[in-house]
Amino acid sequence: MIRALTGYSTRNPWRVIVLWAVLGLALTALAPTMLARVTQHQTGDFLPPGYDSAAALRIAEERFGVDPDATTVTVLVARADGRPLGAADQQRVEAEAAKLGERRVVMPRKDDTPAFLLPDSSQTPRIAPAMTAPDRSFELLSVQLTGNPADQGVQDVYRTFRDTARTQFAEAGLRTGFTGGLADLVDSTDAHETAAKVGGILVTVLIVLLNVLVFRSVLAAVLPLLAVALIGGVAAGAVAGVALLTGRMLDPSTPGLINVVLLGIGIDYLLFLLFRFREQLRARPGQPAREAAAQVSGRVGTAITSAALTIVAAFATLGLATFGQFRSLGPAIAVAVLVMLLGSLTLMPALLAAAGRKMFWPSKTWRHEPPAGRAARFGDLVTRRPLAMLALSVALLAALAAGLVGIRMDYGRGGPEERTPAVATAAEISRALPAGVSDPTSVYLTATDGGTLDTARLDGLSRALAGVDGIGQVAPTVLNQDHRAARIDLYPTADPQSRQARDLASGPVRDTVARHTPAGTAAHVGGTAAILADVSTAVDHDLTIVFPVAAALIGLILLLLLRSLLAPVVLMLAVGLGFAATLGAATLLFQHGLGRPGVSFTLPLVLFLFVVALGTDYNILITDRIREEMRRPGSARAAVARAVRHTAPAVATAGLVLAGSFATLATTPGSEQVAFAMALGIMLSALVLSLVVVPALAALLGRALWWPLRPRPHVRHPETVPARHPEPAVVRGGPGPS
Repeated sequence: MIRALTGYSTRNPWRVIVLWAVLGLALTALAPTMLARVTQHQTGDFLPPGYDSAAALRIAEERFGVDPDATTVTVLVARADGRPLGAADQQRVEAEAAKLGERRVVMPRKDDTPAFLLPDSSQTPRIAPAMTAPDRSFELLSVQLTGNPADQGVQDVYRTFRDTARTQFAEAGLRTGFTGGLADLVDSTDAHETAAKVGGILVTVLIVLLNVLVFRSVLAAVLPLLAVALIGGVAAGAVAGVALLTGRMLDPSTPGLINVVLLGIGIDYLLFLLFRFREQLRARPGQPAREAAAQVSGRVGTAITSAALTIVAAFATLGLATFGQFRSLGPAIAVAVLVMLLGSLTLMPALLAAAGRKMFWPSKTWRHEPPAGRAARFGDLVTRRPLAMLALSVALLAALAAGLVGIRMDYGRGGPEERTPAVATAAEISRALPAGVSDPTSVYLTATDGGTLDTARLDGLSRALAGVDGIGQVAPTVLNQDHRAARIDLYPTADPQSRQARDLASGPVRDTVARHTPAGTAAHVGGTAAILADVSTAVDHDLTIVFPVAAALIGLILLLLLRSLLAPVVLMLAVGLGFAATLGAATLLFQHGLGRPGVSFTLPLVLFLFVVALGTDYNILITDRIREEMRRPGSARAAVARAVRHTAPAVATAGLVLAGSFATLATTPGSEQVAFAMALGIMLSALVLSLVVVPALAALLGRALWWPLRPRPHVRHPETVPARHPEPAVVRGGPGPS
């Protein structure tokens, strides 16, 4: 199957290239709109229905008509001169709010974007008075917009509404402030717009510069980026299409994560092909380029397939998770990687066949085998002093892993609180009102005895909740239309996304509700704090299941690939130590060093899957080459030294590219921890585990590493190998000498 795909692609390169170009350009244009339709911003919607906060969400939608697609913006209105609001001022606020509530907000159109690619998000906002500060320093308005905050169209509608409201209230002598999830997201996006562009440019320059330094070629520097961009566009469309067909919803961070993953692994796979293609051309200068491309693609295609399927299998274990954000991430990554695998077996071989030897123009160094360099000296060092190199590497990794002591999970925004206008407005509100006033914890009650509810029946519960330490204010009880459901809003004094608010909702509030819920009613606690408390429980449960299953599955794949009992154990121990070191380093930096509440709750699981799965690719590359070299005459340590020399350039280059692509996530608000940990984890996997730990262990264990099927040295007959250009060894793990 692999050779059939690569063979067809190298025989018909231009057909394959044109097909991918058409698909890539079309789906790249359509993917943002498709992804916006399958992106879900309510964290609570990812919880299984059995959780208390998930039940509260259902009651809010079914009994109180809460629109699950609605997003609320809180608008602060105050006098421009700072004086308290008078009766006339409040009348002006209400009059201006009424005008805004009657005006349809038209989404601005970008001149370079076709209308059908950006659905019209124009709408008329629903505006209602929310609360007035006790000192009458400001009044709050609740503005409801419909649509996913991650949708670019909804963000543009909010920007238009914000600017219009600011101007209209200013003309009336009033100043405004805006806060809430959508306002915070737009402010952060606008603040990071320049950084995101710079980050994208830097990673592009990094990839081009590395390829120029390694291959000294124009095409080899540019084609990988173009190829990965086309395949990435198709992958994004495929992910969105599968989500639409299956009804699965994605977290807003998933598309960005997929982009950097595909950029990294796509460049890696093409680098493996380029290194082996150059080796083949050096060994057989008279061979037609298309024939060389077909042979190389067939050989390296096995390694690429193994590497991609390892990632797919690892993320398939997320199907066992109960938290929907994890469960949707697994299939999304798996689909994207499968598309990248298909592109690596078709488009990339077609590019090699079409370009031929011009792939390395204008350099002529590809024609000659280079002398032994740094990679050879490094391989000699590792094999001469394997115990010392192993001890130094383990000491480094253990020191980083020590940071795991006292690790805590953070279920908040995952990053520092930036001084954006939305944050400043929230701080101003919290100085006069409880911090949770714009994001309350809500208690929902339903009648279970067939009767109706009234406020007097629920007064006892309201008074009990008002006495809970940490609740700043309890709002009057609200009944739904048929009086069979009620809502009591609680305004905590702590930030709704803080650990204090989470502990308050899951502990004292739920305990009080359980003790004082009237007979004949059922109660559920909802709101951001309660949702995050349930997410914490779900994630803790998922970690205990996904970790061992993923480790066992990856170990099984290694067992089948390497055909050894000892080698998979060595590799799994190595990647396990690398994972612990990476997570420990993130904890040291963010929790202990920068004083964050903890590490992002998604970090351990995502880091485990990415570092273990992607790091295993590099380990497969080096161990397979070690086994190949051990089949040649000579000592085991000499074989390890040759393997390091041949694979070090490819592993180091691929690791730098993948780490650089992950580092660009730092420009996305709230993704700083993931960016740092992913980049560090890949660097440790490539440069420490694959090039030091695994070779050092192989040098110490010798051919026993492959027990029970130890590779035996065999001597090639001289007439089977060309005298001037020896046939390169067939290596499933990746490219040969540089």
